[in-house]
Amino acid sequence: MGATHLECTKCGTAYDSEKTWRLSPCCQKPLYARYDLDAIGRTFRPQSLVGREPTMWRYAEVLPIREPENRLTLGEGLTPLLDSPRLAVELGVRRILVKDEGQNPTGSFKARGLAMAVARAVELGVREVAIPSAGNAGSATAAYAAAAGIPAHVVVPRDTPKPILEEIRALGSDLELIDGLITDAGARVAEGCAAHGWFDLSTLKEPYRVEGKKTMGYELFEQLGGRLPDAIIYPTGGGTGLVGMWKAFEEMERMGWKGPERPRMISVQATGCAPVVRAWERGVEEAEPWQNAHTYASGLRVPRAVGDFLMIRALRESGGGAVAVTDEAMAEAVDLMGRMTGVFAAPEGGAALAAIRPMLERGILRATDEIVVFNTGSGLKYVAP
Repeated sequence: MGATHLECTKCGTAYDSEKTWRLSPCCQKPLYARYDLDAIGRTFRPQSLVGREPTMWRYAEVLPIREPENRLTLGEGLTPLLDSPRLAVELGVRRILVKDEGQNPTGSFKARGLAMAVARAVELGVREVAIPSAGNAGSATAAYAAAAGIPAHVVVPRDTPKPILEEIRALGSDLELIDGLITDAGARVAEGCAAHGWFDLSTLKEPYRVEGKKTMGYELFEQLGGRLPDAIIYPTGGGTGLVGMWKAFEEMERMGWKGPERPRMISVQATGCAPVVRAWERGVEEAEPWQNAHTYASGLRVPRAVGDFLMIRALRESGGGAVAVTDEAMAEAVDLMGRMTGVFAAPEGGAALAAIRPMLERGILRATDEIVVFNTGSGLKYVAP
């Protein structure tokens, strides 16, 4: 088990997978774990999954942890994929399924990436970690650092929802509040890492969070009985989930699980912070930082994403697109999802649902589509005290 090497996502240069890396030394871009998929695919087949544990670790052959005893788990992964026929009728499409990531440990999809990143860091000898966060990544880091028995330092904006702050404190991490955005928190973490030797778990600045997030792609394939939907709508801050699923689809094709068909990938951002949408509309590969970012969906308040070119590449290659929605539209969609499905979505999940109507109008979605909408977290985490 484990990766054969790490690869620069910009130029393809290979690096030793048994060392701790951040961005690629060659291009200062994200590194991806690569596997011997031809060999793995000869024995690891969809039917191999029958009877395995109901967590993301069921896909161990294509995950980077080498020794089974180093897997950290609080039960993350294999979240429900909920058929929502009333929602489909309301929005005028053939089928809508809600992938409810709010049922992960710590109440969000961040559990997948941080379980993997912390586990692999510990396997490689790291003994203290740090992360800048808009909220949910911070609480997931706190949880998995606690499970691993190592210290964690979490830096978040001062206006992060209070339930998330209380969660981070309760899980034992060192918590620092700063005035500003996640980018300002990132600068503070970089200072701490330089001064104290902490290992930085920032989005796509280490190779393994994306490996946890890619399991969402494997799960969709498995839960849909060996196929993928017509379109996936994903709320995008740092974008690790979107590019992780795109990586999973590539791996499944390489192993012979499926053909070249892919879902249309749709990135959703807030009108108050939409760097990827702007880059998409301008036809460029990299997104300029967004000035004066603001939205109540704290997970979307990410003015600069290191993996921007990977997101935009996936959108273009899939025939998908990007759209920004208002905070008001998000809030209305949270209520709509609640009434129609029984899922209390985070604002980011509301954003994904709110994208359906404008994308139908633009022709990127069609009335005949089967659409998977990602609710990336629980609405409970945003409830004011």
